[in-house]
Amino acid sequence: MTSDLAQIPVAICQAAPVPLDVGAGIEKAVALARNAIDGGARFVAFGETFLGGYPLWLDEAPGAAQWDHPGTMALHAIMLEQAIVANDERLLPLQELCDATGASVSVGAHERVRNSLYNNQLLFRPGQPPLDHRKLVPTHGERLIWMRGDGSTLGVHQAEWGRAGNLICWEHWMPLARAAMHNLGETLHVAAWPTVREEYVIASRHYAMEGRCFVLAAGLVQHRDDLFDGLERVARAQAAEGGSADKDSIAAAKALFETIEGDVLNRGGSMIIAPDARILAQAGAGEEILHTELDLNEIGQRLTSLDTDGHYSRPDVFELSVDTRAKNGVVWSTGDAS
Repeated sequence: MTSDLAQIPVAICQAAPVPLDVGAGIEKAVALARNAIDGGARFVAFGETFLGGYPLWLDEAPGAAQWDHPGTMALHAIMLEQAIVANDERLLPLQELCDATGASVSVGAHERVRNSLYNNQLLFRPGQPPLDHRKLVPTHGERLIWMRGDGSTLGVHQAEWGRAGNLICWEHWMPLARAAMHNLGETLHVAAWPTVREEYVIASRHYAMEGRCFVLAAGLVQHRDDLFDGLERVARAQAAEGGSADKDSIAAAKALFETIEGDVLNRGGSMIIAPDARILAQAGAGEEILHTELDLNEIGQRLTSLDTDGHYSRPDVFELSVDTRAKNGVVWSTGDAS
């Protein structure tokens, strides 16, 4: 590795998403990422589902999981309408930013495939299409919203300075997912969280030491009032496009939000972690761009004592098989034997 590639400046954009309004969220992400890149970063990370915002009502609104809850159904319909899709032209500004600057940007989003939603952490990289990672197991109440990903989106981006990958939230407590990613030889790993609370710090620092890689533990800042603002944005956009927002649905969603107690619901806490688990930089509870420079020489030094995919493994005892085939559920065949 040449010396100019051994020192990599990186950043985490710890910011409040624009709930529900994905278009406005993309505009904010582009502005923040450009700011981080102008500040020197060659790799920029955002938290889980920054585009569309984390669905806080699942945890914070009593009754959200009730069958046929009007507010939950109204919000699900909005999320389906707003979610990104394959080859989504709304994402072009993020791709163009990476192409123009040579930087990479990891950002979370709600993605729609047919009629299901996925939690996707997209890695935009210069001159190539975004790398998808769909969350393998939605956590607890998240299963009301998101479909499970498959092995086809377990992968890394090969940059000139090393390999970068993503996992989302509680995937960091999936030992076999971690083992698979360690086998891919990450130099830099994005641990995407809605907020980086104490147990998430433990998981992120453990991942860094276990994988002998740098970890960008990226969290969000989210407020109760932002949910109402995002809902109003969506209603106004529907009206501006010549349609009319379903007043009953909007009212039901508002009523659900009103049951949420507290104001600040996600408090950031993002951090950048070295391969020996020490914290290199840590954000506070508000919006900020967290910068630091990574000395990639540390990885080889730390591998002296621990390589969980190599000299600290026992392939004669343990074997992991990873199925990377896409599981679409339906296979269409012409029945033509020729």
